Amino acid sequence: MGSAGIPHRRAILTGGLAATTAALLSACSSKPNSTGTDATAAGAAKASSPSPAAANRPDSAWSAFARLMEGNRRWVAGKLQHPDQDPRRREFVAEKQEPYGVIVSCIDSRVPPELVFDTGLGDLFVLRTGGQVVSPVVTGSVEYGPLTSGSPLIVVLGHQRCGAIKAAYEALRDGKTLPGNLQSIADAMRPAYEATVKDKHADPVDAMVRIHAKQTSADLRSNKALAPLVRKGDLAVVSAYYSLDTGRVEVLTGAPSA
Repeated sequence: MGSAGIPHRRAILTGGLAATTAALLSACSSKPNSTGTDATAAGAAKASSPSPAAANRPDSAWSAFARLMEGNRRWVAGKLQHPDQDPRRREFVAEKQEPYGVIVSCIDSRVPPELVFDTGLGDLFVLRTGGQVVSPVVTGSVEYGPLTSGSPLIVVLGHQRCGAIKAAYEALRDGKTLPGNLQSIADAMRPAYEATVKDKHADPVDAMVRIHAKQTSADLRSNKALAPLVRKGDLAVVSAYYSLDTGRVEVLTGAPSA
């Protein structure tokens, strides 16, 4: 979930991927070499028979955002479709992936993004850390989707009753040090804590969850590598809050327009 001595969160979010790093990352999703006539024929068959949902992959921030929110409404209503989770879809994305969204969320077992948004194989890049804290490696992973796969949407998803943020809030309030590398999470959340304690809140931990999500999305929005895409309208960075009680995702900031 992090290592001790991680730099200040605002500082670590500012650098972009170097060109050589982007090139190396791109190789991760490139098609592997096939050997033998059978492998070539099988690959051609897969390419010629995409799953129905693959044909209408969201190609804009708004359409990607709308797809996710439609999925969340199904989750809340208990009317899940479980799209793109069959063998045909598995075979189709085995050779190449083009996810339309990047989700930065908490490790909490009650907040699985693929279920919360009712998505399938090849739809999302999902990064999960304690309290959705972003470090340099995580930042690079967030950049991966927009820079190598053209993913037009990033969602920073905080959630109700976040244990990591509660622990960080209490440690920072009481001047205590968390054990092991857990302290690095608290250190990364200091800007959100400081913003939280400036005002009175009925539930300061819940307020800190929302503030932290907003700050993280704002930092990603101004990230050196991502900011040009945001300015061109090719990328939206949204902050959101997930209710454990209702299953509903509430948009906080950055919702794209149609």
